[in-house]
Amino acid sequence: MALQFESANPSVIKSIRQRDFLNTWLRLYARGQTIPGIAEFDPGRIEEDLPDLVYFTVDTTARVPQLTIQSDGTRMAIAFGNTGKGRLLDDYLGPRLAPLVIPVYYECIARRLPVYTIAHIDDIYGRVVAYERLLLPFSDGGPVNHLIASLKTISVDGSFEIRNLMRGNDKLPEFKLCAIIDRDLFHRAPGRIPRGDVLEFG
Repeated sequence: MALQFESANPSVIKSIRQRDFLNTWLRLYARGQTIPGIAEFDPGRIEEDLPDLVYFTVDTTARVPQLTIQSDGTRMAIAFGNTGKGRLLDDYLGPRLAPLVIPVYYECIARRLPVYTIAHIDDIYGRVVAYERLLLPFSDGGPVNHLIASLKTISVDGSFEIRNLMRGNDKLPEFKLCAIIDRDLFHRAPGRIPRGDVLEFG
């Protein structure tokens, strides 16, 4: 079944740090109402978040976009059980997950706008983990040629097992939210973000 993306504004994002990333992107976008180049993207304290970030290059010259993973040692590598640096995303995800996940990335590339999803998946002990994904597109003036994914894993149970989270059981992730952020595309002052609206674990 095809994913249905709902229209949303930036307040749909739960994680404070993901809102920070989106605000940085929006500030750049607002200058000319067009997506920025990746070299311009420099949120504060980004080093602290590198384990949660995955950088991709995007080739749109093929029949379907080709996304190549450029990051190594990220939390995604732990959740998937191995590193993906240098590999195509669809090959890395494999035949079970790729048909479910790749359309989220294609939507971001086609719409040239941020995409936010929440999926639930059980860890190896049966605890439900919310997998929150924010995708930000970048371009040097033409088609989308870079993409950054911010990935957050959160459980209401507090602790959970992230190792092999995405491959550790037979149940596929269940999407709870698929949103294209296409409303209120302007930078919000950090002070307007409510504090303590989410607990992050993992």
